[in-house]
Amino acid sequence: MCADFASIHILVLVSPMTMWSLVGALLLSVSTQALDGREVATVPRSLMSYATRPVLASEALANTMPDPVAKQAIAAMLNELKQAGLTNPEQGAWIQSYDGAIASGNLSSRPLPSASLTKIATTLASLQTWGSNYRFITNISTTGSLSGDTLKGDLIIEGSGDPFFVWEEAIALGNKLNQLGIKRIQGNLIVTGRFSMNFEAGLQESANLLRLAFDSSRWEGEVAQQYATMPVGTLKPQLVILGNVRIVPNLAAANISNSKLAIRHASLPLWQILKRMNTFSNNEMAEMLASQLGGGKQVAAIAANATDIPLSEIRLINGSGLGQANQISPRAIVAILMAVHNRAQVEGLTLADLFPISDCNCGTIEGRKMPRGAIVKTGTLSDVSALAGVVQTQQHGAIWFALVNRGEGNIDDFHRSQDRVLQTLVAKWGLPKLPTPIFAETPWRDSDRNEIVK
Repeated sequence: MCADFASIHILVLVSPMTMWSLVGALLLSVSTQALDGREVATVPRSLMSYATRPVLASEALANTMPDPVAKQAIAAMLNELKQAGLTNPEQGAWIQSYDGAIASGNLSSRPLPSASLTKIATTLASLQTWGSNYRFITNISTTGSLSGDTLKGDLIIEGSGDPFFVWEEAIALGNKLNQLGIKRIQGNLIVTGRFSMNFEAGLQESANLLRLAFDSSRWEGEVAQQYATMPVGTLKPQLVILGNVRIVPNLAAANISNSKLAIRHASLPLWQILKRMNTFSNNEMAEMLASQLGGGKQVAAIAANATDIPLSEIRLINGSGLGQANQISPRAIVAILMAVHNRAQVEGLTLADLFPISDCNCGTIEGRKMPRGAIVKTGTLSDVSALAGVVQTQQHGAIWFALVNRGEGNIDDFHRSQDRVLQTLVAKWGLPKLPTPIFAETPWRDSDRNEIVK
């Protein structure tokens, strides 16, 4: 009853013009919840998103009435870098409260090399284009007929751009083929479409890795190590391919007739893919997603459209952040992060479902000294170190920030100064006793994603 009353109360506060958007959000969150293995009810969170969206603070406020605590934290960072011998004048910063009432910055609207903070824009463009529960489907087909445990024909793998098809995926697929009774392929392994394994760009190398993963008798090194991390009791696939590996641009060009779809392999849901991409700042994953979205310029256009930030402040040549030509202003970085938050909330997710939390001490934030509960994305180039995200405080709630440091030097100096900015904010404004629910991580459980087609 309490939950129903809260939902009704929210609807009363919302203008009639947004009513249909709320209904759409409700339907969207229900449908995705039913499909992607989430373990909590997400409808209230998606409805609440319309009443609790963050507000991007104005530059005028930051320039004329900067918050003294945020201003001091930025000044201390700049002084620390100067003391460390980093005199590059292009040090960018933007810090603001959730409601936009307080803010401070430095070069906040100047586009600066954003490094892997570019992946925040790629995350937004991916969610906007596909939705959080989108799955990349890899089709597995066969030709010929099964005689005993031998397929007297070819095995065909047709990819559709899954950026996270790794050893574990291939091992599970090999076991599923064994379940169909197939242990030997008399013909060839034919690979086509957008297929990549273990983040390899080339189809040939990906196909070779897949062939190896299928045949556990040949395992050694990395594949054996990855198998050891899988759940106890996971079977080892026994699938020997007697023919060759063939790479074809499409099935029509391969002159294949009478192929039969055997298995549909679904990727992780997009939000889980994005979480892994951002936690480990995986460039290959980001590039695969961006290329399917139309490239860096299209990613920038989607981000600009979603945030109302001018394209002059979002200049991208790719989706990973590799290269100095990827440039985003600190304030635009926060605006894009807010747009990701808004999109995630509508679909019953949070930023913590898409980016690493400081508590995990994992990926690119391993060893960092950040406040508890901070949700962040890092970025690093030869002379760039960047950090953006949200840190929770008791006095002002969620604080959004983007720090972009430039200069040749010890990367640890950048990390320490960035972490101290967050520590200063928490020291002045306090940590909340409990994490804010709208930034809590959503429990999720994976399942068998290899569907046998009957």
